[in-house]
Amino acid sequence: MSDVFNKEKRSWIMSRIRGGNTKPEITVRKLLHGMGFRFRLHVKTLPGKPDIVLPRYRKVILVHGCFWHGHQDCPRSKRPATNAEFWNDKITANMERDRRNKSALEDAGWQVLELWTCELKDTERLSERLKCFLLSDGFTGGA
Repeated sequence: MSDVFNKEKRSWIMSRIRGGNTKPEITVRKLLHGMGFRFRLHVKTLPGKPDIVLPRYRKVILVHGCFWHGHQDCPRSKRPATNAEFWNDKITANMERDRRNKSALEDAGWQVLELWTCELKDTERLSERLKCFLLSDGFTGGA
């Protein structure tokens, strides 16, 4: 299926998509605030400027768009057929950058929770997942 917009119009539309303060991020932030958690946003001193940072808990929440971050096996992450090479390169680079940033955060002692936009509709389940993540001590066992 070809694009319904010409190249210039599609470029203009895509340029309007913002990386921060997205609706999915705001959904997660409202839930966290309602649960009594306080946080920082897009901390520039941390790898990748994470979406939500809870310094008190030494935890980070990344809210990923399924399309932009290549959510595996998600219908929302279907790559466009037009200009396929560009989109494959872009999304693959995003995924590699996400892996590097997550690894750097973990190496620095931060616990990381990755959330996908397709997971945010069920707010009850999301709230439970956030509570479990934030209230766990992060200890995974071992000697």
